[in-house]
Amino acid sequence: MRIWIENPFDNLPAEGFRPQRYWLMAEAFARAGHDVVLWTADFNHTTKARRNLRAPADIPFALELVHEPPYASNVSLRRMLSHWRYSREWERIATAYARKNGAPDAIIASTPPLSACAAARRMARRFGAKFVVDVMDAWPETFERVAPRWALWPLRAVAGANYRGADLVTVVADRYIDLVKGYGYSGEVRRFYHGISLGGRPPAERDGALALAYIGNLGRTYDLTTVVRAIAELPDATLDIAGRGDGEAPLRRLVAELGLGERVRFRGYLGEGDMTALLSKCSVGIVPMASDSFVGVPYKLCDYAKSGLAIVSSLGGESAKLLAKHGAGALYRPGDAASLVRALASLDAAACGANARRMAEEELDSSAIYDAYVVAVCG
Repeated sequence: MRIWIENPFDNLPAEGFRPQRYWLMAEAFARAGHDVVLWTADFNHTTKARRNLRAPADIPFALELVHEPPYASNVSLRRMLSHWRYSREWERIATAYARKNGAPDAIIASTPPLSACAAARRMARRFGAKFVVDVMDAWPETFERVAPRWALWPLRAVAGANYRGADLVTVVADRYIDLVKGYGYSGEVRRFYHGISLGGRPPAERDGALALAYIGNLGRTYDLTTVVRAIAELPDATLDIAGRGDGEAPLRRLVAELGLGERVRFRGYLGEGDMTALLSKCSVGIVPMASDSFVGVPYKLCDYAKSGLAIVSSLGGESAKLLAKHGAGALYRPGDAASLVRALASLDAAACGANARRMAEEELDSSAIYDAYVVAVCG
């Protein structure tokens, strides 16, 4: 089968990052003998920089970059316009690609962005292709923290049309299943976690220090202020932050005010090798989600688990159930530094880290996840 996979957000291995969901998915379809095209943006949504790269010669699928205008802030009208223009450009060049190379038999489109998923829906109808919606996040619901619910009805209309037009909906966490059905979708919904490749060296032995790591965006979804305040109450604890975002400047100011410059370190964005090295020196991975987050099971939980870190999280729902099931970490109340201090002080990091690695092997192995995804789509 000819399989098209579309997602503009994931980082690419050619940029030095570890392979994420859609790259791993493309590899699995290619491994099963399918003809695969992975469509993504020529703008990196993590670093906010233009991508200037060629697809590696040894990848088993086609990688096609679609032009997307830049934007600076994740919460902005400019970002929404950028997604819309990307979606129009993808539909234009993908239609021309199909005329030259043959139409796809199936199109898998991530949501968000809603506009690109809508473009996939139109093209699937035009080509007679199977249309699969892969739900990464709850859009427009996640915008309810910055906009009144009534103002989001145009986006809800697009989301509903995308879901109801799908032949199959896949989700990254169980919490999105009811969301999808709430839009009137009555077909099959399957959950496939992000997953992570478990190859490479096993996790290193730790020295027992309380060394925290945070990897990811420094935006309003992630409450790192509470984490920094907890570090101030734990004299022997350290925190390494690998990422950037709108919240970096105020966070740096707080670190300076509390005199934590030697114990809270800002690493910026790290490539796969440097990230692996950092996590090998840490004992705890932190998932500091705000209380109004719609995230189910984030990428960072997979990274921590692979590296054998104990996981301390303010995220309830499915992530909390996974940690409890495997004894892989502890929970604290969102926004409550005292609760986080108690969780860290009582944590058996070595035991929880070993359990987290076993959780990765049993629940988050990308090979098993995406081989099953191929079967769900192709039968």
